[in-house]
Amino acid sequence: MARHPLEGIIEKRKTGENAGIYSVCSANRFVIEAAMERALDTGTFALIEATANQVNQFGGYTGMTPAGFAAFVYDIAEGTGLPRHRVILGGDHLGPLVWQNEPEAYAMEKSLELVRAFVSAGFSKIHIDTSMMLAGDDRTVKLSDEVIARRAAILAGASEEAFALFDAQHGRLSASGPPETNGEGAPAPVYVIGSEVPVPGGAQENDEGVSVTTAEQFEATFSAFERAFMAAGLTDAFGRVIGVVVQPGVEFSDEGVTPYDRGRAAGLCASLKNHPGIVFEGHSTDYQTRACLRRMVEDGIAILKVGPAFTYALRQALFALNDIENELLAGKGMILSRFREALDEAMLSDPRYWEKYYHDDAHSSAAVKRRYSYSDRCRYYLPEKGVEGAIGTLLSNIDGAHVPLSVLEQYMPIQYTHIREGKLRMDARTIIKDRVKDYIDDYLFAVM
Repeated sequence: MARHPLEGIIEKRKTGENAGIYSVCSANRFVIEAAMERALDTGTFALIEATANQVNQFGGYTGMTPAGFAAFVYDIAEGTGLPRHRVILGGDHLGPLVWQNEPEAYAMEKSLELVRAFVSAGFSKIHIDTSMMLAGDDRTVKLSDEVIARRAAILAGASEEAFALFDAQHGRLSASGPPETNGEGAPAPVYVIGSEVPVPGGAQENDEGVSVTTAEQFEATFSAFERAFMAAGLTDAFGRVIGVVVQPGVEFSDEGVTPYDRGRAAGLCASLKNHPGIVFEGHSTDYQTRACLRRMVEDGIAILKVGPAFTYALRQALFALNDIENELLAGKGMILSRFREALDEAMLSDPRYWEKYYHDDAHSSAAVKRRYSYSDRCRYYLPEKGVEGAIGTLLSNIDGAHVPLSVLEQYMPIQYTHIREGKLRMDARTIIKDRVKDYIDDYLFAVM
């Protein structure tokens, strides 16, 4: 059986290499294309993850099942020229995230179906997250590690069963099999576990009081999961636990970013010496500086999850091109994209994805936050028909116009420099992806 690429990262770290990987948690084609193009450029893997509320057996908010998302990602890989064996599919927050208001029996039944669907679609990095309260749990006390671990072990068992079926159908290939397996069979899933799991998408409130997971909390969690997996007969699966989600003290919210402070996380990171086969997985690493990201990887937080920061960069690029469009084409009888207006209209017509995050306060209005917040809740609206149509018109108008370099420099100075240096061509899609790559490059600096 082939070794999982993430296990290779663990082995490199054992020899003292500063190895890590960043994880793209996005279903946006621009973002995934940009990540795959960078992977092609650098000879690295593209780890693309889907979160349970984003993609599930019922479609999630993207409308895609795990099999549909896998097909979507592989189609992008084919278009960019990135070989399939350089793509890692990950399932994020797999568990009862979407069904927290249901009793354990019903929530876990749907969670089992969820995990099976992901593994059966070829997802091989499985983050099991059972850290949330369910209906019937005693909300006067913290959910215990034992309950979290017991539920996680049940889901891991379903994952192992689903992989055995998947491997029998797809993985056991002869030496003449496709290059993505080299005839060795599909790699068995690797697992990420944990009980102190930050909520997906960043904090809802601006709060600088982020608590760092203590070494004692991590050790207690790890031991609870080990006992639960062993009790369930999942010794082999526990041997493929490569990561534990912890809170190393990083978070972002509407207008704030809590930077990584290695001093605060020193005790936690030192505890990894007792567990040479695992690393920490850091969530909500969006908007950390490249220096902070590098320190995180050096300290053992070697899996860096990022999503909103990339669509934030995408939104910046779209806004800049919209400004250029208005500057050059307004009043010339052309149909303009009205991208900004279309995006805000979509958000106002269906506020469910942002209303818990954005409120008028003494510093800024909800309207400003809808456009510029670090939380980037506008990413949920980019696939809307009207917004998607506006993006299409914007790209067409920019590509059909003569954009003076002096105008591009005014709105996108980094991309202007890249064009002047011969690294980039004047093409709307290429320029947009290059802006996303500015953020990707910070992560590559950290993990390579």
